Amino acid sequence: MSDHDPTVVRPVPKPRVPLGIEEVLVAITMAVVALITFANVVVRYLTDVSFAFTEEYSIALMVILTFLGASAAVVKDRHIRITFVTDKLSPANRRRAEQFAMACVALMYGLLVVYGTWTTWDDYRFEVTSPALGLPQWIYTIWLPVLSLVVLARTIGRIIRIHRGTEPLETGHIPEGEP
Repeated sequence: MSDHDPTVVRPVPKPRVPLGIEEVLVAITMAVVALITFANVVVRYLTDVSFAFTEEYSIALMVILTFLGASAAVVKDRHIRITFVTDKLSPANRRRAEQFAMACVALMYGLLVVYGTWTTWDDYRFEVTSPALGLPQWIYTIWLPVLSLVVLARTIGRIIRIHRGTEPLETGHIPEGEP
């Protein structure tokens, strides 16, 4: 079992592109989803009518929220990890393991950029429409490659910072003498 304390606040690395961009977009997206949901509940309660069409917007916004959160997690080094093995590694090997993990993340988001672009292009080319509102589907699917590219760029930036040694690595072990 790891001695990792998730309540310990670590300093957030300073990337070249400010993380505030994602944080502001996350706040706006969450506010819009909350507003849509609140309006739907109020209207349903007062009129027995449902804004069922808003579900399409809410789902699209939640996907956007997920990718923005993933981007922030990469920058803040808050991705899910199992530290049982890496805690036993030397600092140099821990750095290599983290670079390998980030390379895997970069590969995955690179594939999402490629396949998401193909999907968006197919939606545009074949004039696919959304089920509830009949809007062009590519309006929703274009966010997959765009935001995957954002996460990919953040991941590459993190790989560079790890390689340069300018970013401290997460360790699940708390050194002796610290609370």
